[in-house]
Amino acid sequence: MTGDSALDLAAKRLERALLMLEQRLAERLRQAGAEAGGLFDQDRAKLAAELDEARARERALEEAGAEASAALGRAIAEIKQALDGAQLAEER
Repeated sequence: MTGDSALDLAAKRLERALLMLEQRLAERLRQAGAEAGGLFDQDRAKLAAELDEARARERALEEAGAEASAALGRAIAEIKQALDGAQLAEER
């Protein structure tokens, strides 16, 4: 088709330009998606680390609470024992 009109040639150039634009746009979208995925992975890793830290703090607080409870129980027992001893001494 050597006898293509100027309009036909312009239409072909336009089609090629549109095809190139679509290809570049698709590539940019792929790149943006990859970058967003990387950011998501970073956020996810950060949140996982923060969750691990929070769980460690929770375990430490639970242990401290159990130790405090045991210490209070011993103190209560000692006070009761002292009060019982004082009552026995008064009764004699």
